[in-house]
Amino acid sequence: MVKKCDISGTGVMSGNNVSHANNRSRRRFMPNLQIVSLFSEALNKFFKLKICSKTLRSIEHNGGLDAYLESTSSSKLTPEAQKIKKTVAKKKGAVAKPAKKAAPKAQSARVAKVAAKKAAK
Repeated sequence: MVKKCDISGTGVMSGNNVSHANNRSRRRFMPNLQIVSLFSEALNKFFKLKICSKTLRSIEHNGGLDAYLESTSSSKLTPEAQKIKKTVAKKKGAVAKPAKKAAPKAQSARVAKVAAKKAAK
């Protein structure tokens, strides 16, 4: 069984146990892996993943699986997470294209304020 996060790729690290007498013996630091089901709103689907608790906190902080994958660069993701990211991007891109129509350019607040002053004169 591989002890590796399915999204971030965080795995087992190694180090030393250091005694009071400063004797050193090798040890392993295991990631805190949890099996969770994460929902993708774009795909309307649950993904059952084995992820570390640090990644789960980051996903919740970013507002869900889709938002986390969008904001994270592909180089920091595992190949499995990159596949999910790609399908989410395709789905969101397909949804966003038909809805986008030629709309007038939005003005910034400062430009609108200056235009209102000029119109008042």
